[in-house]
Amino acid sequence: MIMRLPAPTACALQLVDDVVAERQGGRNAAYFTGIAGEWRSRVQAYLNAGGSPAVVPPWPAANVRKKSFLNLYLSPKEGAAQRLILDDLRDHDLTACPACGEAGRPNTLDHYLPKTEYPHFCVTPHNLFPMCDACQKEKGIKTGDHADSRFFLHPYFDVFIAEQVLQLTIQAPFTAPLFDLLPAPGLTPVQERLVGCHLRELAIVPRYTRFFREQFRRLLRLVSKMRASGQDVRASLELFKTNAEDLTPNSWEHIFYDAVLSNPDFLEFLENEELPALL
Repeated sequence: MIMRLPAPTACALQLVDDVVAERQGGRNAAYFTGIAGEWRSRVQAYLNAGGSPAVVPPWPAANVRKKSFLNLYLSPKEGAAQRLILDDLRDHDLTACPACGEAGRPNTLDHYLPKTEYPHFCVTPHNLFPMCDACQKEKGIKTGDHADSRFFLHPYFDVFIAEQVLQLTIQAPFTAPLFDLLPAPGLTPVQERLVGCHLRELAIVPRYTRFFREQFRRLLRLVSKMRASGQDVRASLELFKTNAEDLTPNSWEHIFYDAVLSNPDFLEFLENEELPALL
């Protein structure tokens, strides 16, 4: 569901210098030259803080000239420094959304700190990453509130999400099971709260519910065929789990098969009990 991504190779500070240099001779030359040093220092502060809105405040001077910044993202000229970086970020091979793990190529770029509130980060490479439409709609311009200063995991800076951070538990009756999707054991209290916020604010649990129901039906059909042909159910499910983990240990399928295989009662049901006919 959640995926750690390698940080962009483009230098965020060099991009500031390049953008300012490309504005020389234009109508915005004086403005960008005047704010270049402060812009650079704020980008560095973002990198130092891992993009956390708790310690990266908005910049009033940038909001005064918001359109000048937003045009860097919305209308980049061919060959412009930021255009090359944006094109590179969009030219990815991801087959699942890094924010939620749902299968399918994410076709938009999200601004971790929203460009409307932080326009000076609108082309900062480390503030941009692919995201599916559903996540982007739920995320909107949210960052945090008085109770939780940060709602969302950062795919570049939150290194702990390289490991499994979500745990699914499947509960009887196994003919029509219930489930819970929660932060995994072993996280620190801060990490657990952040993962919980991420789940809540992106509405991942309601979306996973639909996936779980279909995956459960598919599991029963697969296990019925395995038993009919004499296959080892447990070994086959272990293979499914391993294959799903290749993408990320937090992919929707890996979370599902991990829950199945860690539940002895459910495995006993699958291997030996009469399975309901769900077609």
